[in-house]
Amino acid sequence: MAGWRVRLRGTVLASVLGLVGGVLVISGQQPAKANAVSVNLDYRCTGGIADFGARTVDLRTTLTIPTVVNVGDPLNVSWRLAYKDQSRFGSPARLPEGATVKVQGNVQLRGAWVGVLQPEGSVEQTEALIEGTPLTLPEGISDFAHTDREGTVRLEPGDLFVDFIPPSGESMINDDDPAIKYDGPWENRDGEPPSDGNHAHDIHVSHVAGDTATLTFHGTGIEYVGQRDREAGLVSIRLDGVPGTPPRVDPSKEADGTPTNYTRLGGQTLWSFRGLDYGRHTIRIRNVEGKRTTLDAFRVITEELPTPPEEYRATCTLVSEPVSVDVTIQGGGTVPSQDPTDSGSPSATPTTPGPSPSGSGSGSPSGSASPSGSASPSSTNSGSGGGTTSSPTPTSTRTTTATATATPTPTRTSTVTATATPQVRITPEGAAETGEAPASPSGAALIGAGGLMLAGSLLGGIAVRRRAAAHAGGRGDAQRD
Repeated sequence: MAGWRVRLRGTVLASVLGLVGGVLVISGQQPAKANAVSVNLDYRCTGGIADFGARTVDLRTTLTIPTVVNVGDPLNVSWRLAYKDQSRFGSPARLPEGATVKVQGNVQLRGAWVGVLQPEGSVEQTEALIEGTPLTLPEGISDFAHTDREGTVRLEPGDLFVDFIPPSGESMINDDDPAIKYDGPWENRDGEPPSDGNHAHDIHVSHVAGDTATLTFHGTGIEYVGQRDREAGLVSIRLDGVPGTPPRVDPSKEADGTPTNYTRLGGQTLWSFRGLDYGRHTIRIRNVEGKRTTLDAFRVITEELPTPPEEYRATCTLVSEPVSVDVTIQGGGTVPSQDPTDSGSPSATPTTPGPSPSGSGSGSPSGSASPSGSASPSSTNSGSGGGTTSSPTPTSTRTTTATATATPTPTRTSTVTATATPQVRITPEGAAETGEAPASPSGAALIGAGGLMLAGSLLGGIAVRRRAAAHAGGRGDAQRD
């Protein structure tokens, strides 16, 4: 009897192991799921910094969008960027290192949500620039939207916008720089004694009335640097074709108007003006009296800008076939709704999504407001060895509004619509690259089939063991007879 029970337990254990193995085999044969699409899009860019490069710049981009997202998970959109050929954006001016190229995308949302995603990314230019220097693009831009209920959203990529942000700071343009244009018999004196304090130990000197020196620069301010010298004469200054504020400076006097005791003290800021609108400006100094006039350097100043200069913005329009992608938001419930907000600024790392809006009421990106201009400057005399400084107070205003309209019409479709079929690459998960997921086996059916297998195995084993026991009992009776 004990042996019969041992054999019965062995039969039951074998049946259970067989059932578990069957479930594992069936579970491992799940169908493939295409959970994202990557779409190649070609753009042509004009205007702004494109005019300082190839004038027409072609980009090859890859937009990646998930096709299925669970409720509560972010709907992430990423865009990889690259130049398509040898055309490049160009630097608009001579600038120190630290300029930034920022790219903003535009993806329209329709269906369960109506709005716009604006992926952004930026990259810093690590070298000093001259006009026309090819610019580096960010590797990618990204954004995301919150999902709070089921539905289907159609995403349609639109234009790209490329901005150029000059670095803030100061840069010295030495007197022997080719950017400075001299008119008249100026003397170029190299190797001046370090004790004179001249920038780069050199200086230009004029003794003829009417001699001029002119510099065209990009920035928000400019300073005239020369020698403070009791033998010097008046110097007139014009900025953008009009008399400066003040229109003349006397290097033979201190900032407070008293005569100087210095002779050829170099590196002195004799005249300064700040608060210009960022852009291209021209300064000209002129020897007024025929006395000693010097030019040691010009100091170009760029204040931190509240928004990228509008004149540098390039607009990139889609030249490949338009594409739309349907995204299914699936799940059994809802999560608390979140109001869309506008981040107002790109993330510092081009491939890292920031808290950008889940929707915006407009299909175009937020425009860049320009400062309201410079106030009329007031002149003050200040600074050690310093000169006349004009200090206007510029102001600027920027208002950003983001709205989103939700239409609660959930559907259960999972389709990818792409009019440019060869450009759509489907990323599968787990098996063949089909783009469609067949219906998964029912869990209830698997459990029912397993139960039947287990019951059948048990009943069969019991029947076999009883028959064997009966047969053994019969043989015992026959032997006793």
